[in-house]
Amino acid sequence: MIVSAHSSLPVAIFVITGGAVIGSFLSMLVYRLPLILKRHWERDCREALGLPQPEPGPTFNLAWPGSHCPECQTALGLQDNIPLFGFLALRGRCRHCHARIPSRYFLIEVLTTLAAVATVAHFGLTARAGFAFLLTAGLIALSFIDSKEQILPDVITLPLLWLGLLANSAGLYTSLPSAVWGAAFAYLFLWLIFHAFRFATGKEGMGYGDFKLFAVAGAWLGWQMLPLIILLASLTGAVYGIILIVTGRLQRSTPMPFGPFLCWATWIGLFFGWPILAGYLHMAHGHL
Repeated sequence: MIVSAHSSLPVAIFVITGGAVIGSFLSMLVYRLPLILKRHWERDCREALGLPQPEPGPTFNLAWPGSHCPECQTALGLQDNIPLFGFLALRGRCRHCHARIPSRYFLIEVLTTLAAVATVAHFGLTARAGFAFLLTAGLIALSFIDSKEQILPDVITLPLLWLGLLANSAGLYTSLPSAVWGAAFAYLFLWLIFHAFRFATGKEGMGYGDFKLFAVAGAWLGWQMLPLIILLASLTGAVYGIILIVTGRLQRSTPMPFGPFLCWATWIGLFFGWPILAGYLHMAHGHL
């Protein structure tokens, strides 16, 4: 769809505002979802072991309670909840107790807003842009959750996988057969790597969430894009890990989440994958 000059400003305002609002939701999701999952896991473990359940506490889910300071528990006012501007106006501190607000909340809002602009600029006002933004939003949430908690929740990865297959049933990014085979190959590849590494070392090198996340990449972009994605994720992960070890911020024996690098590589594949592959094939053909 072509946007005329006189309508570009309202479209830009809508895209930026929508991205900021969804970014605000994602920042809340990144904080609350791991806590909700841990409470569910604790309840299920107690039930399986026949232990008494603790007294139910206050309602805590994605909708309740409203936004509040995690330190003093004071509810945030409307002006403090404005995406992007609330954090800046407060200068990163609670209005009441002056506790520092984690900068990741603001970073998530910024990244999601930029993602909304990038998808519309790249794909136009099309279904491809809408689906691409949904994938990008999911990847942002997974990156921050995995970085902090080292988990990739099924409640995000599995809907993204099915959404990718649904999008490609209309051929938005690749053909449906390529998407189905991509999801299957991606999961099987990391599953085999996982078991080969465990057999050789007796240790687990990654989690099952990484298998599902790579399958998401295959479902959206097809099997042809898998080598590029795993190469980009592995290289950036290795470089980042080496930098952390050299600077003393990470011990060699400390596990480092792989999910954020898979998310980054999948996003690069979504926006620039085919030009990168075409450039590589052209360069390789020139050396034959």
